Formats: sequence, structure tokens, C-alpha cells
Amino acid sequence: MIRRPSKGVLAWCAFPPLLLQCFALNSAAALTWSTWALVICAMFKLRESRRPFDWRLVALLQLLSAGLLAAQLQSLLASTLQLIAVCTALAALLSHELQGMLSFRGLLQRSLQLLAAALPLALVLFLLVPRLPPLWTTQFGPAHGAVTGLSPDLDPLSIATLASDEASAARLTVAQGVVLPVDAYWRVLVHETFDGRRWQHRDSPAPKKSLSNGRSTATISQWWVVEPSATRALPWDGRSAPVAADQWITPEGELLMDVAPRQRRAYRLQAAGNAQEWQRRPPLASERQLPRDGLPRLRQLGESFRSLPSDRERLAAVEQWFRTQPFQYSLQPGSVLDLDEFLFDRQLGFCGHYASALAALLRSADVPARVVSGYRGGQLVNPLGGADYLELRQSDAHAWVDVWLNDSGWQRVDPTLWIASTAQNPLSQQLQSPLRSASELPWWKWIQRQWWGLDLVWTRWWLGFDQSSQQMWLQRLFGHQQRWLGLTVLLTSMAASGLGWVMLRQSVAGRHPLDQSLRLLARFGVVPLPGESFAALCKRASHLHPDQADLLAAMADRQQLIAYAQLSGSRRRDLLRQWRIIRRRLRSCL
Repeated sequence: MIRRPSKGVLAWCAFPPLLLQCFALNSAAALTWSTWALVICAMFKLRESRRPFDWRLVALLQLLSAGLLAAQLQSLLASTLQLIAVCTALAALLSHELQGMLSFRGLLQRSLQLLAAALPLALVLFLLVPRLPPLWTTQFGPAHGAVTGLSPDLDPLSIATLASDEASAARLTVAQGVVLPVDAYWRVLVHETFDGRRWQHRDSPAPKKSLSNGRSTATISQWWVVEPSATRALPWDGRSAPVAADQWITPEGELLMDVAPRQRRAYRLQAAGNAQEWQRRPPLASERQLPRDGLPRLRQLGESFRSLPSDRERLAAVEQWFRTQPFQYSLQPGSVLDLDEFLFDRQLGFCGHYASALAALLRSADVPARVVSGYRGGQLVNPLGGADYLELRQSDAHAWVDVWLNDSGWQRVDPTLWIASTAQNPLSQQLQSPLRSASELPWWKWIQRQWWGLDLVWTRWWLGFDQSSQQMWLQRLFGHQQRWLGLTVLLTSMAASGLGWVMLRQSVAGRHPLDQSLRLLARFGVVPLPGESFAALCKRASHLHPDQADLLAAMADRQQLIAYAQLSGSRRRDLLRQWRIIRRRLRSCL
């Protein structure tokens, strides 16, 4: 016996995957509340649905909700939930349109067939339609959404907060043959202005002409997937070059994009020269200044190094002073009044304290310096399928210093390593080797990293197909003959439409003979009554025409088998052939 889903059950089953995704939306995005409203309206409408029009409207609302969710959530898990919701909504619609003629399995198969028919056209649109920036980036409200990460204003306590945050910040995979860096510094924000406690970031406008990157000759070497962030700055190694037109390198050495990534974003970097323009840019006045008042002991120590002839010797003297002090590294150093108390009294802190103190001390010694916040190290994951990738978490947040040396430009100096090399620091081994291996994780986290590896492959293909990727793909496909692009789109659309028509014809093949049979019975003077089945109609016709009772019973029997039995293709074709023979014999009796 065929098990058919009860009325409305399939429509309700489409809501759990929709609601799960709604809870994952950014509450500060304008499109979020429209999506919530659409899903809730669909639920209320389903609750009161009684007519076929109501069921169709509910299915339409569910499909629109899935489309809005796809515009905001593009991860592998979200895409899977969207596919489940769409298939279930289509199955519910077919269940009502076909009046329960198919089983649950048959409805799902028919739903997948409809999606497969639309897939060629969707693929053509995805590959060939010009890539446009998202239209749903409008934000409102003071918090601008629940995003975590580095802050434009660096208070030494801010990175300590991130140190216990295990949330994912970004994931990186590299081209085949390129080795993942084992001890890399990933730049994000540059903090230039110092008010005595905080280091503030100066937002850079989009340049009229980006710094030279050598984009025309280099190949792609890094693929990044970054989680939602409150800043426009993206992690990078300080040596590569962006590919997308909406990303550029600032004179301070930041990789910025047009708008902050309020949703997951993929981007690509390509290999560039060792020395970049930002490293050769002379220091600004703001990168030498200290507050007019305060920090008397720090100023006195810094001024004692000014007698040294070169900035490199002053840096070496400051390093030697740090190494001779009994500094210790701790993520819970307690409250510190100012840098004087930290350097000369407490001498207990973490990377934010040491980077802030070193930059201020160098400025007092007349050496330009600035604080950089970003990430260091990461976790190397070896997925069972796909390439290895590096996972950066918020707990990998780190701070260091850019120092200007007259003979070599801006150079990275990490004072935390000076502290890590001393015997007083119990975390020295962890600080000197920040790269972690996924083999050290519990089993459930290992499974999570494997899933993230699959998600990275999906995101790299889906989100990474931006305007520049499309242009390169079209260049490889058409070369300089892109004038054939319109013809290609037209032919592909016609082929997709033809395929959809063929599948539609196949889907109604079982109903078409029924329509012909009803017209034939009407010629016998018998029309169906409301709610009357085809078998009952044939039985009523046999009472009016008893000499044709056997043919009418045979036609009703064939119709029951075609509509409700699980048949092979050959068996269905055989029954349809018999049905046509019966109709032909009945027509001859008129």
C-alpha cells in the first residue's frame, strides 16, 4: 500500500530549516526583518489555509523566504538547509496539485526533477550575468550587528578579551605547491594616534589609484574566507596583492575593502614583490607624536636613548633594556593605570601592553613607530578530502609594532617574543610557536574542522566567484571573442527551456490520456459530478450503455493502475498503449 503524506504535513516540514536560518541572521541588517516577516506570514497563512489558492500562496512565500535567506547566508550548512526547504515546499505544492496521487518518495523525486530542470538556466545566469555588489548591506542601529573581532581603537585590555574567544575569524588555503606559513603575522589594523592609553586607527578613504600590485602577471596564491567583522580591514600577510577591484592596500599597510564584511566574505590574494610601497612610505608626524603630558618615567627612559647615532642602534638598546627586565606574560594582569606603572612597577601583561609600551618608548627616543593589530599563527587542519587550510580564531589575535628604520623602511618588531625568551615567562614555548595542529583537538572538534574544510571548498567556489573571477573565466572561455557571449546565453537558455518543456510533458503524460477519456465520455452523454472518481464515472456510463460495460470497466482499471501503482517505464508505456486501444474501440461505437 502506498503511504501518502497527510494534507499540510509537508508544508509544515519546510519551516524548521527556514527558522533555523532566520536565527542565524544578523539582527542589524535591514533584510533580516523582512525575511522574518515573510516566514511568520507564511506560517499564519498555512494555519488558516483551506483552498488550493491558499496552499499555492504558502508555497510561494516559502520559496521567497528561501531566496532571501540564500542572499544573506551562503555557507555550506545554510545552503543545505535552503535546499531542504525548497524541496519540501515544492513537494507540498505538488501534493495538493496532484490530489495525493503520489507517495512521499514520489513527491520528493518530482521536486528534485523540477530543481534539476531549472539548474542549467541558474548555472548560466550564475556564470554569465555580470557580478554586482550586494544590495542588502544597509545596516541600522547602534551596534551594527553581533560581530566580534579586532577594534579600530586598541586598548591593551581589548586583545585580552579576544584571547578567550574561540570563534572563527578567517580561514586560509593556498595554491598547490605553496606551503602554508607556520609562523606568520596577519596584518589587519594599523593604530597611529596615541592618547596616553589607547591607540586609535585612522580610517583611510578609497584611493583614486591603488598602490602598485603587479596584478597583470602574478598568479593566485591565497584564498581567504573571513567571518563578519565591524571593520573594513581584511587579514593579509603584508606582501601579497589583492585581486578584486573593491580592495586596495593603504599607505599604512592595511588591506581594505569598500564596506565592512557584515556577512561571510571570500577574497583572493596574489603573489607580489618582497618590498611593497607601504613599507617605503616615510613616516607621518602623527607616527612620532606622544601626548603633551603624562608618562614622565617612560619619556625619561626614551630620551636617554637619543644619544645613540642611528635609529637601528636605538631599537637595539630598547630591546636590550626589555630583555634585562623581569617582565612576565599574563592574560590577566589586572588593571593598569598607565604605561609608566606597567613598565616600571607591575611588569606583567600581554601583547597589547608590550606593543603599546614599545611604540611609545620608541617615539620618546625619536624613532617613528605605530601599533599593528592582527593575528599570529593559526591552526593547521588536514581535512580528509581537499587541501590543507589554516584556521584563524579570535584567540589568535595579536599586537606588535611597525618601526621605521631609515635604511630599510617599516619593519615588524614583536616585543612579546623578547618576553617569551626570558626564564620568567611560563608561556614562552606557546608564544614562540603559535601554530597549532588539529590532531591535538578533541574528536568532536576534529569533526567540526573536517566540516569546515568542506565548507571552505564550497565558499571558495561560491563566494569567491566575484567580478574578477568571472572576467578571467570568460577570458579563458571566449578569449577576445566575447561578442559571442550574448548568443551563448541565448542558446543555453533555449536549451534549458527545451529541457524543462520535455520534463513537463513527461510529468503530465499520465494525465493527458485522462483528459481525452473524459471528452470521450462526454460524447456518450456522461460528465463527472463534483467529487466523483473516474471509476465511478465509468460505472455510471456503463448503466447508460450496458453494451459497452466491459470496455468502460477496462478503461477505469487501466486508469487506476496508471495513476496510483508504482510502475516501471515499460509497464507504464504498455498500459498507456492499452488505454489508447480501448478509447479507439469506444469511439468506433459512437
